[in-house]
Amino acid sequence: MHSETEKRSRAHVSRAAIERLYIEMRHLLMRGSYKPVGRSGESMREALLLLNPQIYGSMADPEKVELEGLLYVFQRLPRDIEQCRYIKLISREGLEAAGFPAIVPSKRRRNCYRIDDEQMYIEMTRGRSDVYDILTHLTFMYNEAEKIGRNSLNNRKEYNRAWSMLEKIMERKKDEEEFNEEIATTYLSILLGRTFAETAHACKEFGNTSKINDLFTIVYHLGKLSNEERLDKQDREISFSAALREKLGHHVYGEQWANGVKSFLISKELYERPLHIISANMHSVMNLLFARKALKKDFQQKSINEIASELSRPSNDHLRDKVSSYALRNGMYEIEDQSGTNIPVQIFDCAKIPLDDLFTEWDLDPGFDGNSMPVLFVMDYAFGEQAYETMDELLKPYEENGKKLSVQVSSINIMGKAGILCGDKGDIMIPTAHVFEGTADNYPFRNQVRARDFQGSGLNVYEGPMITVLGTSLQNEDILRYFLKSSWRAIGLEMEGAHYQKAIQAASKIRKSISPNVKLRYAYYASDNPLKTGSTLASGSLGLEGVKPTYAITSLLLKGIFKSSR
Repeated sequence: MHSETEKRSRAHVSRAAIERLYIEMRHLLMRGSYKPVGRSGESMREALLLLNPQIYGSMADPEKVELEGLLYVFQRLPRDIEQCRYIKLISREGLEAAGFPAIVPSKRRRNCYRIDDEQMYIEMTRGRSDVYDILTHLTFMYNEAEKIGRNSLNNRKEYNRAWSMLEKIMERKKDEEEFNEEIATTYLSILLGRTFAETAHACKEFGNTSKINDLFTIVYHLGKLSNEERLDKQDREISFSAALREKLGHHVYGEQWANGVKSFLISKELYERPLHIISANMHSVMNLLFARKALKKDFQQKSINEIASELSRPSNDHLRDKVSSYALRNGMYEIEDQSGTNIPVQIFDCAKIPLDDLFTEWDLDPGFDGNSMPVLFVMDYAFGEQAYETMDELLKPYEENGKKLSVQVSSINIMGKAGILCGDKGDIMIPTAHVFEGTADNYPFRNQVRARDFQGSGLNVYEGPMITVLGTSLQNEDILRYFLKSSWRAIGLEMEGAHYQKAIQAASKIRKSISPNVKLRYAYYASDNPLKTGSTLASGSLGLEGVKPTYAITSLLLKGIFKSSR
């Protein structure tokens, strides 16, 4: 058992490794390009290995390929990236209109373009957090690729039999010929440094995700490019476009996004009504307001959790379409993002929603007139630093015909997913403050949501400070236990809270562009526990287990909004 001093020391070493990674990333961004297994790339890999993040499991093992971590990053990288020797990070530069089909990863909203057989372009429109996120994933990917390359060679630096057999398997796959999967998995396990059972399980997991290639294809191309660089000096390269380096950090996309949605509010004569901003998913508010009415008699006697579970099943597109169609006829508007932020918006004009829905479900005072009825502004999840950019721009006055029109914000409501440090997946966290990791920025605030509000819900609820981290991929056990056990007594970690608070407090206390009395409601549900083996983000999503906490939080936020509007 380590002493407290030893634990603190290890946490400081880990913190220094994270700082080293970010300094290296900023340097490479300014420089414009680097080779992932060159001197700069090697420095990043060493820092990541020293940190040994929880989410990347056995990354530090020189022979075993980390399979859960590999699945995690490929769900967030564009399909076929393992086949590309050259990767370029760009801003929005017109490729969407050039005829290249956009490739969107299954677990991260970003447009990517396969330019030719060897080059992949990836749009970075969500701020520095997006760049750091993808560079971390790429660093991990190349580290695992080097293991595969080494495992494919014998002592004479010649390809071994396992690699030769994988090449034959890939030829059969290309010609759409059958092959014995058990035998193929045996050879693959040698290249991965894993047991047959581990490899077979990983093949199944990769096969269950439609937007990534199968494990045979990924391993083959990662090993192929690694050995072509090792043996034939065909270098791999990551570069950054001049436009990306110029625009990064200047709120270009956030400003376009905010001006677009404020212009829409004005066009619908909603701008001067009480506005309640909700950062959440694109289904729970809509479903709570409309699902029971839209789905009619078959669902009248079901609880909202039962209805939400039905709507969450992949096979029930027709039910989701019914709810969406009903909502669009009864006061909901959808604004698809055109700016590049990848943050769609839903706007609910409560004056147009059938009154019996609101009065009975949310105890809304029927004495409201149309001008005092709230407008709900639901924005999809931001990503890291993008939360500051979008909220900062949204809360600024809108200029029209030389006049500045202030946004009539009544409340800001944040529902997020976060890693929990003191509970389990599916539990709820109520922050009392956001502490920005690695800085002196701390944001205590008065949260209108309290743990007691969830009494009787059957959910475990924790209340306390939460850490806003620079990246979920860069946390290890030492840092997490320090946050939990030290005087911080942190209950969880997420990526947006401090960024939102930075924008909100600047708007309310410094710029005076919104009222200082704007009500703040924050609540998170635990998508993972990074301190528990098998409960990290790499182990998979919550699935239907997330329905209950998601709807419990959404319901509480709506009740708070309507109660405060009375």
